[in-house]
Formats: sequence, structure tokens, C-alpha cells
Amino acid sequence: MADFEPDADWLCWDPDPGKPHYTPPPGAVDAHCHVFGPGDVFPYAPERKYTPCDAGKAQLFALRDFLGFERNVIVQATCHGADNSALVDALRASDGRARGVAVVRDTVTDDELAELDAAGVRGVRFNFVRRLVDPKPDAYYRAIIDRIAPLGWHVVVYFEAQDLEERWDFFTSLPTIVVVDHMGRPDVSQPVSGPQFSLFVRLLQEKENIWTKVSCPERLTRSGPPNYDDVVPFARKLVKNFPDRVLWGTDWPHPNMKNHMPDDGELVDIIPRIAPTADLQHRLLVRNPARLYGF
Repeated sequence: MADFEPDADWLCWDPDPGKPHYTPPPGAVDAHCHVFGPGDVFPYAPERKYTPCDAGKAQLFALRDFLGFERNVIVQATCHGADNSALVDALRASDGRARGVAVVRDTVTDDELAELDAAGVRGVRFNFVRRLVDPKPDAYYRAIIDRIAPLGWHVVVYFEAQDLEERWDFFTSLPTIVVVDHMGRPDVSQPVSGPQFSLFVRLLQEKENIWTKVSCPERLTRSGPPNYDDVVPFARKLVKNFPDRVLWGTDWPHPNMKNHMPDDGELVDIIPRIAPTADLQHRLLVRNPARLYGF
């Protein structure tokens, strides 16, 4: 078995988060989280750009229950590359309470796709953040989309705000539902009404097949925890304007955080600040993920 040491500057997840004051509605879904290893069972990919602390399915499901959620959407982590073994293992152990987003190569076989689908995978993720991966030509991604579209899967894209204009034509041409991770990573030191975030809002206004996750204030903030006041207005605007195309997730175990490790209970308590009515909370946490992931 492989022996992996986390990166020297890696911040491990909080083993003792606070209990949130906010209680999610019945059927609530944490729609963006990960499993890492454990590395001695599910080795990390040789081409990875980081080595994390182990964060396995048992810890993830315990956190789900503690925070008051019923279901998870587990997103394949870049540290595992296109080996979805840890993801599939977690899905199979979830008792039908989890769905997955996989990473596949253009060489994936029909049998492999069928196995992923049977396990509960409902989408593929394309990462365009250069510090995490080396993006491929557009034709590479289109070949994968041609393979997964007949399964009814969607595409998840992760990019940084300054790259949206360059990727605009590609994103707006995709035939599937497209889910943008973490609000397209806006620069929250700029105004919500500024040109950068306005371009992202325009993307959702013009393309009704594009959704977004109003997640990761800890990753975007300048003002910091526990309130993340500078991120809240961005998420609130998206929930208000696109209530049927937003999702929320913890992003546990919070990979590549460098300045602080968030308290997951505090992250849950931000939900009523970005979705201030019971109806908006139900759409964000229950109805939208149930519709997209088939819960």
C-alpha cells in the first residue's frame, strides 16, 4: 500500500465543528463535498498537484448527520485524478443518500461509464484552474460531453472569474446542464454590481441551462470568518435572481485552504443570510438538487 504524507502547508479539516444554529429542511443536500482516500486504500494520483490529509467517507457521513443534512453530492477531487474508486466506494456505502460527479478522460469506455452511472454518478467535472490542473483543448472536453450527454449527465466547471471571458464561447455552447462551482470565484473586493460579477450574472441570464453553486465563502473572503460578510451579497444576489438554478455545499474537507480552516457549522449558518425565506432555502437545499441529481 502507498504511504502518503500531506503537503507541509496543508490545513486539515476541523474534527470538532460547532453545531449550527440553522436547521436545514428535511431532505436537505450538501451538494458539494469530497472524499480524499484514505491514501493507503485509494492512492492519490501520480499527476496530482497537492497531497491532502485523508478525509474518508465515514468522516463525511458523520459530518452530514451532525450538520443536519440528509444527502450529499460527492465531487471527484483532483488529487485522485480520473481514478474514481474512492468516489464510487463512498456512493455505494451511502445507502442511496449520495450522488457523484466524476472526472473521466476522453478514453473512458462505455462499460466504465455504465458502472459510474449505476453507482450514482450524474455528472463530470472539468477544472480550468491552472494552479490545480493543466487544462486541455476544448475538443478534449467536447469528446467527453458527447459520451456523457446520452446518460442525462451534466457538466460541472470550475474556473476563476478573470478567465470567464476567455471561456465564454465554450461554456455557452455546451448542450447539457452546466453547473459553475463557487459562483465562478468572484473577486469579492470588487462591487457586486461591478463589471466582473455582472458578466457572470449575464451568463446565467442568457443561458438557462447554466446553474451555479453559491458555496465556498471561506475560499473567496477577504474579511474572513465567521461571518464572511463580503461574500454574502454575491451569493444572495444569485439566489434571488436564479432561485431554481442554485445549489449549496460545504466543500468539505476544504482542499487547498491556506489562511484558515472553516468551521462547517458556521458555514451552515450563512444559509439563511443568502436565502432569507423558507421557500428560497427549500429550493436551494432540497428541490434544486433533487431535480438535478435524481434524489
